[in-house]
Amino acid sequence: MKTVRILTGTFKKWFRPPWYPFLFSVYPVLALLAVNVGQVKPEAGFRPALISLGIAGLLFGLLFLLLRNIYRAAFLSTLWMALFFSYGHVYISLVGKYPEINFEWWLLAGWLVLAVFIGWWGTRPRLGFVDSTRTLNVIALGLAIVSLVQINSGSEKRGARALGAQNAPVQALARPENPPDIYYFILDSYTRGDLLKKAYGYDNSVFLTALRERGFYVADCSQSNYSRTELSLASSLNMSYLQGLDDKFVPESIGRLRLWDALKHSAVRYNLEQLGYQTVSYANGYPWSELEDADVFLTPPPLASGMTEFETLFIETTLMRQAQELGWVDIDQIVGQNFRDRHMLAFNTLGDVARMKGPQFIHVHLLLPHPPFVFGPDGEYTNPADFWNEKKIYNRANYQKGYTNQVTFLNRKLLETIDVILANSETPPVIILQGDHGPWIQPNPQHFFILNAYYLPGHQDGLYSTLSPVNSFRLVFNEYFGAKYDMLADISYYSPVPKLYEFTRVPYPCQ
Repeated sequence: MKTVRILTGTFKKWFRPPWYPFLFSVYPVLALLAVNVGQVKPEAGFRPALISLGIAGLLFGLLFLLLRNIYRAAFLSTLWMALFFSYGHVYISLVGKYPEINFEWWLLAGWLVLAVFIGWWGTRPRLGFVDSTRTLNVIALGLAIVSLVQINSGSEKRGARALGAQNAPVQALARPENPPDIYYFILDSYTRGDLLKKAYGYDNSVFLTALRERGFYVADCSQSNYSRTELSLASSLNMSYLQGLDDKFVPESIGRLRLWDALKHSAVRYNLEQLGYQTVSYANGYPWSELEDADVFLTPPPLASGMTEFETLFIETTLMRQAQELGWVDIDQIVGQNFRDRHMLAFNTLGDVARMKGPQFIHVHLLLPHPPFVFGPDGEYTNPADFWNEKKIYNRANYQKGYTNQVTFLNRKLLETIDVILANSETPPVIILQGDHGPWIQPNPQHFFILNAYYLPGHQDGLYSTLSPVNSFRLVFNEYFGAKYDMLADISYYSPVPKLYEFTRVPYPCQ
């Protein structure tokens, strides 16, 4: 009984002061992180949380000075913050359900009425809000804890490498005397030359010829094995079809954490690191696909454009979204500039990487020519908002223009980068240029048509026109490291969202 009394007294002591406004102020940040767990790094919420705490402290302090009542100030500041943080969620929900209605001014008027009513009601003399303090403290603490648990449970646990080391096809390999650096360029949504010509009227023959002149083999009938980035890369980097890679990849599953682990800690990476390779990788803005635990992980300076993508997302869920509507903040341009910064970092530093003492496995996931469309054909800045409508949906004409703009820019930068790599490599490197899937707004099987080009000097005998990503590193390991991997049948599989593992085979017209 004494212990119970001590615990009860402690509870009353700690939960008597009204500190709940501060937890309620950071809860929207934690909840947004929890909803997007795996898609953004938890530390992305640090600055929004600090700003939210600052807003809560300022509002609470001003109300206390005005009302001279700590409990009333806490209650009023919490209700007004609830209006502030919920505005964007309500707006997005209403627009999603009733897109033909303009809710903006109606919603603003309604929120103003609610704010005035809360101010009037919360200052009524007979309301003290003392008795509700403990309850609100408990609720605020509970919400924060639940969100933190969700964030922790959904975050990647580094160092697992279970699939790469155990499930995937790993063999004993022999390291040659002068092992080559291996560059794996994932060119997001980059399609084949025939589809570029047919669908967009774009002649890519000059670029493909330039690759061949440099010694590349272009697999001109290649298709991706899957229709989504995470599926495609988990397969190519583990040299296996997902259906046989892990027992979690079954039709009834919608989980992705195991898939992301397969992508980050793959058989290819494990094999090469066992051979003494150092892994080099770049930030691409999608944490679930970033190899941030690589030996060298390159990312632009923090906040180079002033705001992160998570911060822009957070703004859109609050009343601050009106800053965009009023022209005070251009969120689309901020996101676009971050996108540009990451890509220019890769193009500007790959020469330095080529000069590093090796051997290196260089993993470069470029989200080009994938949207957003922020590069013109000469590399000039283009506003991504110019290519979509008010609902951020692309029509065919705008998508075609933005896509081909970025193909033109990317082609030039790739050739420049390849020349720099070749000029600075003591041993002829291995270079793979590979789309992970084809462009949007294309039917099957055209959605699977990809650019797939290989620089394997002296080791090109095993290359063929229908070679698909699942076999890319099987071939590299066989040719350079004495492996004896069987070459798999080249097959493409479609799967819907969210049933990512409900696979249906699609045609492979070149076979």
